[in-house]
Amino acid sequence: MSNADLVARERARESGVFPKRSVAILRGLGAQFWDAEGRAYLDMGANYGVANVGHCHPRVVRAIEEQARALVHIPQTYANDRRAELMERLVGIAPPGLDRVFLGNSGTEAVEAALKFARAHTGRTGLVAAKRGFHGRTMGALALTFKPEYRDPFAPLLPGGQHVSYGDVEALKQAVSRDTAALFLEPIQGEGGAIVPPAGYLRAARDICTDAGALLVLDEIQTGLGRTGRMWAVEHEGIAPDILCFAKGIAGGLPMGGLLLRSEVCTLPVASHGNTFGGNPVACGAAIAVLDVLRDEQLPARAERMGTRLLAGLRSLPGAHVREARGRGLMVGLELRSKNTPVLNALIALGVLALPTGSTVLRYLPPLVVSEAQVDEAVSATAKALEVAHAA
Repeated sequence: MSNADLVARERARESGVFPKRSVAILRGLGAQFWDAEGRAYLDMGANYGVANVGHCHPRVVRAIEEQARALVHIPQTYANDRRAELMERLVGIAPPGLDRVFLGNSGTEAVEAALKFARAHTGRTGLVAAKRGFHGRTMGALALTFKPEYRDPFAPLLPGGQHVSYGDVEALKQAVSRDTAALFLEPIQGEGGAIVPPAGYLRAARDICTDAGALLVLDEIQTGLGRTGRMWAVEHEGIAPDILCFAKGIAGGLPMGGLLLRSEVCTLPVASHGNTFGGNPVACGAAIAVLDVLRDEQLPARAERMGTRLLAGLRSLPGAHVREARGRGLMVGLELRSKNTPVLNALIALGVLALPTGSTVLRYLPPLVVSEAQVDEAVSATAKALEVAHAA
């Protein structure tokens, strides 16, 4: 069956909320995809940062197969060996002081849980987040996400929220007060365009929250698990939040998200929050294998090296078409002087899949196993795509 046939089949029955590309992906391995017609693509998006250890890593596949033969699902009201091991492993790699774990199914679920923990612990309702920030599209998370296109159709949203300029310490001092339950920040803004904050910004945020008695919640859903060259992006600043949200790359592509928390923050009454599928044994087994691969293959350090190479290559592209290349590790944004859609389409035609951010930024979030040759291929393809897009 052709790409066009499969795209048409989905469009005939889907809800319409997802934009569709022109290809149908049937198989993946490492940093590559293959479509319905057998054509190979270099994956420079990792499914929005999900495939940190690459697609279908053999150790992750084996862990899924082995656990599926033993037990697929048991809720968190019953203990389980895989879940217990994963929680211990997560605490072992967590920033200092984060010694408790909440497991769910996605990033936005993690954010929703963080909202409830913050309100319950502080007794406050005020929320502060950053302009251009993204924390999900469910009704609670929308109070934190900035983009009007996501928010406006669903107003009124959760009250008490405000947005301040990202990277502006003085704005944080003005916004975070004794009425603030939590400040939510991405250590690097993803949807906002791979925006790296000024040095010292996160440390200042930590101090401001401590002084106000508010919680600092860091959204590491995209930045975590090795992507920026450290296990967690917050390690670049050497501080610890009160709550850390994780998801995307944790379970090798299976649905999982969660929180790392300080014990003192765990004040939600029993049964006041929960889920059915969070922490299921198969996802936990996959996540343990992912943590093993990140450690054994030294993927955070690899992300730092490959990211340096990718940034250098993108910064060498002609300035007539490029405004800026920025990022950290393998979380890189290329801001164009024109719309990104023609360039994205040209990249697809060249066999490279990247991501859009806004209307002018290309986002590169490849699997951390990406090779030097593949990084160079992506840079070369981007140069050609820019030529094609501007010649049209």
